[in-house]
Amino acid sequence: MILIKFKFRLLTLIAFVTILSLGAQSNDTSRIDLNALSEDFLRNIKNNQSTNEIRAQLYSLTLEDIERELTTDDEKLAFWINIYNAYIQVILSENPEKYDNRGEFFKNEQIPIAGRLIAFAKIEHGIIRKSQWELGLGMIRKWFPNKFERKLRVDERDYRIHFALNCGAKDCPPVAIYTPERLNEQLKTGTANHLNKTSEYNPETKEASITSLFNWFRGDFGCKGGIKDILKEQGIIPTTKGIDLIYKNYDWTLDLDNWTEL
Repeated sequence: MILIKFKFRLLTLIAFVTILSLGAQSNDTSRIDLNALSEDFLRNIKNNQSTNEIRAQLYSLTLEDIERELTTDDEKLAFWINIYNAYIQVILSENPEKYDNRGEFFKNEQIPIAGRLIAFAKIEHGIIRKSQWELGLGMIRKWFPNKFERKLRVDERDYRIHFALNCGAKDCPPVAIYTPERLNEQLKTGTANHLNKTSEYNPETKEASITSLFNWFRGDFGCKGGIKDILKEQGIIPTTKGIDLIYKNYDWTLDLDNWTEL
């Protein structure tokens, strides 16, 4: 009788362990590579292929799915930059008239992801810029960000994202497909490319004419001193002393399908 009970308990234990193992395997196979999905999203757009299935997958995600799969800032930034840029292309190519009121366009909740609709502003200022008040010039954080934002935002701000996000305008940086493995290298190259394209320095007047992005998000760059440091690092100005900064007017002409390789 004792032997029978022992065998029964042993078989029960084996069965329990097997169920746990199968459950773990099932969970593993159900996981999704969100970075690869975001890359495919942009790749399909670039190649004029359907994105319907990818958009459906993004909408079927849960907050917990995204939180579980994107654990590092590199993963978060690569994913959300790609999603932002992809939906700019999708929405404005289908409804270009939405760009007539840009303020409303960026605040409107129209991006379907994780069972809800979110705004471009939520991605940019909430998740990527770590809950910055969009009118705070990069110097004032939001007081009460919601749970979605708190769970998914980055741990540290990186000013280089401003040279990666494409808002659909002619003066925006071009669209690249970002990967977490190469993110630092891509952001470094993209920043250098955009600043060298949009910046001008007059040695006679010691004036640097630069993109308005530096003005709108000055706190992200370390304000005037930080901006000058960045310009000097990029070889745009020879020194940070005695240089005047002039912010160029931004060309908001709609300009989609602007791609680059990084």
